[in-house]
Formats: sequence, structure tokens, C-alpha cells
Amino acid sequence: MMEQSNRHLPGSDGEHQLQNRYGSTKRAQRFYEQQVLDHLNDQMRHFLDRMEMMFVSTADSHGNCDCSIRCGPPGFVAALTDRTLLYPELRGNGVMASLGNISENPHIGLLLVDFYETTIGLHINGRAAILESAEVQSLASLSDHIHLTHDSVRGSTPERWVQVEVEEVYIHCAKHIPRLKPLTNKTVWGTDDERLKGGDFFGTSSR
Repeated sequence: MMEQSNRHLPGSDGEHQLQNRYGSTKRAQRFYEQQVLDHLNDQMRHFLDRMEMMFVSTADSHGNCDCSIRCGPPGFVAALTDRTLLYPELRGNGVMASLGNISENPHIGLLLVDFYETTIGLHINGRAAILESAEVQSLASLSDHIHLTHDSVRGSTPERWVQVEVEEVYIHCAKHIPRLKPLTNKTVWGTDDERLKGGDFFGTSSR
């Protein structure tokens, strides 16, 4: 049973129980107090403006999980307010695993990592909703992010959008994140060419 004194803290019952079991309660409480917010501060919003890649975690109504990736030019994840994010959904393989989960279970976990300069990551947890293009066009808060609906970099119009109401944000420290070097290869956005998409890389079509 989780101790009553832990109920005001961020995080799950399970993590609090394991903190007590393994003796990391004080260290965890220090992290909660110093690093965890319920909104995006200015530094976090500037961080988002630079990011070109985001990992997206969702789960269906039974708790079955999926982790995917979203990429785009800097600023493709837009902080409309300090508690609201918006990111585009481009044409994919048609499975719609992430959106399917969101339609059943709105809880979402996002992770953005700067692999090239700071090796710092940003966790964002919250509740997601699927928006159609007409709904996005009507958002007054989109005026500072008009590039999202006129994407000349990728030459592909988003099919729909995901809006995230922020509930919890915190740092992923640089200690175990490798520094990478970006390549100069051209990304072919929105292609249906199987070869350009990677083909049968893992040999699954002949099973």
C-alpha cells in the first residue's frame, strides 16, 4: 500500500512503492520538487522549437502499449500555450496504431531528445485528442504557427493533428544519451515508394 504522504507527489503508485522498497524515496522527491512541472516553461518551449524528432507512446484501453516516432522540420511540435501542444499526422502505412490507441485511451507520453548539442531530453505526459484539419484551422492560438498548415519543407499536407493537454513535464538528463552527428541524406517526405521507405528490411514479407 502506498504511504499517504506520497499522494501529493507526481508519478504513479507503483513508482512510489518501488522508491520505498529500494531506498530512493528522498532522491525521487528531490527530483519531483526540482524538475517536474505541470506546464511548459519558456526554456522548454524554446527547446521544442529546435526539435526535429519525437517519440510517441500510447496504449489502448486494455493497456497494450505502442511506441512510435514523429519527425519534421524544427517547430513541427508547436506549443500553442504553456499547457497545450499540437503536432501533425502525415500519411503513413494506414495502420494508425498511435491514433487508434488515442481514440480508446487519451493518455500519451512524448519524449524529445537533443542528440546533437545538449544531449538533454524532455518528457511530456498528458491527454491527447485527434483533430481534423478544419478544427485546426479554426484555432486562434495557431496564428504564431501558421507554418504547420503550410508545410513547404516536406511538401505534404498533414492528414490530421494531435492536440496534447500537458499534465506533467520533466527533464531526461544527459548522462546516458549519446551525442550523434546528423547526415546530409535527403528525406523523401510522404513517399509511397517501398524502396525509399526501407523496403522489406527485416524480411517479414516472406514468412
